[in-house]
Amino acid sequence: MSTVRQSLVIVGAGPRGTGILERLAANTSDDYGELALDVHLVDPYPPGGGRIWRREQSPLLWMNSQAQDVTMFTDDTVELAGPVVPGPVLHEWAGIDGRTFADRRRQGGYLRWVYERAVAALPDGVTVHHHPRRALRVSGSRHGRQQVWLEGVTRPLSADAVVLAQGHLDAELDDEQMELSEYAARHGLVHLPPDFTADSDLGALAPGQDVLVRGFGLAFVDLMVLLTEGRGGRFEGDTYVPSGREPVLHVGSRRGVPYHSKLGYDWDAGERPPLPRFLGPAQIDELLAKEGGFGPDDFRCEVWPLIDKELGFAHYHRLFTAHPERTSVAWDVFEEKYAAAAPLSAEQQALVAASVPDPADRLDLAALDRPLDGVRHASYEELQAGLRGHITDDLERRHDPAHSPDLAVFLGLLSVYGQLVRLGDVGPWWHGFFSYLASGPPGPRLRQLLALSRAGVVKFVGADMRVEARDGVFRATSASAPGVRIEARALVEARLPQPTLARTRDRLLRTLHEEGARSTDAGLLAVDPSDGRVLYRDGSAHPRRFALGPHTDARGAGAFTRPRTNGPSFRQNDATARAVLALLRDLSCRTTAA
Repeated sequence: MSTVRQSLVIVGAGPRGTGILERLAANTSDDYGELALDVHLVDPYPPGGGRIWRREQSPLLWMNSQAQDVTMFTDDTVELAGPVVPGPVLHEWAGIDGRTFADRRRQGGYLRWVYERAVAALPDGVTVHHHPRRALRVSGSRHGRQQVWLEGVTRPLSADAVVLAQGHLDAELDDEQMELSEYAARHGLVHLPPDFTADSDLGALAPGQDVLVRGFGLAFVDLMVLLTEGRGGRFEGDTYVPSGREPVLHVGSRRGVPYHSKLGYDWDAGERPPLPRFLGPAQIDELLAKEGGFGPDDFRCEVWPLIDKELGFAHYHRLFTAHPERTSVAWDVFEEKYAAAAPLSAEQQALVAASVPDPADRLDLAALDRPLDGVRHASYEELQAGLRGHITDDLERRHDPAHSPDLAVFLGLLSVYGQLVRLGDVGPWWHGFFSYLASGPPGPRLRQLLALSRAGVVKFVGADMRVEARDGVFRATSASAPGVRIEARALVEARLPQPTLARTRDRLLRTLHEEGARSTDAGLLAVDPSDGRVLYRDGSAHPRRFALGPHTDARGAGAFTRPRTNGPSFRQNDATARAVLALLRDLSCRTTAA
């Protein structure tokens, strides 16, 4: 490259922006010649951790992954064109037990260290500047330099390329949330819409107040922690000792149960299932090549059967090879017939029934997805006991190696997620299902939930929770306890905002959409899956604008991942970084030639 100084703007300095920076450093070699580049990181929060992993948050909030399962570094399993640059996993960097669930502030420290290491690894000609502001707009022609306008600054940053890596975003209220919020204002109620729990105004929830909570995932776990231990309560073994400052949380959701506990054991011995088997690159290629293209509406009929068969293969491979006494035929016989059977077919079901005597050893994804379907309780008290039993059973199973096919299914889920990234927008259901099975809370959190239930601080509403605003209050009902109705003067939506372009509060993305950037059926920013370039409604890809993260249809499972799992985010980061460097080299060559 020539020494003409170039500029790259990365909007978002959290884990995704840090990952892009790490890949820029890894891919910058002698092949690029002398690099003269200013990298501008735009984020109101500190680089590395960004908003979600910033140090200024409660130390009570944990990661939901063990420290040995968190890395920001590539390894030889990652399919990428750039070089592998190994580095320490979180527990190695922090000097802690790998099975520890580290608090988020410690993860923020790890991410900050990764950021500083990436900056130090950049060539001498590269300078990194952090702008602690919000980016408001990006302008400029497709064939000229871009201008990135910042909040509170009159002159924009000039950029040869722009990478949008904002991460999780706030959103404007949808119609239902707006109605509930306005109703609460008229009647003096409290309504907390979808938000990041650490940023919610929980001071509005009074001690002893009945609070309806809609959502039973990780956002609820954070809410539970901040409103109990965060208000001075404490756990003594399996007993919760309240401070008297806690509200009473009545929690329900579509499923009516919390996400499955994190698995409490490792792969001890035996062959891992050879994945992918029934949903791999060849099958994704076929789906992408289908006439008319692949869309979210195709998921249930064309993709889900392959997922079901893939996860079933992982489950039964482990069952037959590690627990053969619980099967009635040899693995090679079963495997041949399983491979020949059509997904979700009667033939496949008959094979499983004949080969696996105990129904409890068979994989039933539909039953896993809706565990309370058909379960009815005669009273609210009976519902509480039933849900405590469900959570207790889940904890025991997820910590018992006798159920190690569950770990094989977890590995299958990771494999499937990595393949589906290539399809783009597959609709919201899959991401929720994946999180429910594979991204649940640590086991200790569910034991705390049981203690809070016994103490009467948390009460369960059940499945298919419905909330209505009538007669000056919020009312909740569920299918799990017909006839039971809970009234409260506070409602919390315990879930993250949906990252749609139409409703995001990120002004840059909304303006981008208004000016022609394409959105998917689910409202995500469409990008070229090969390198992350932003796609437009005229069918073109912007040559200088790139985007990665949950607001795009190339969203992966997260900006960091488990070691040795061919993490899709690492593949995406590498492809985008290389595309940016290729663009800069091409622009530099043109300048030199001119």
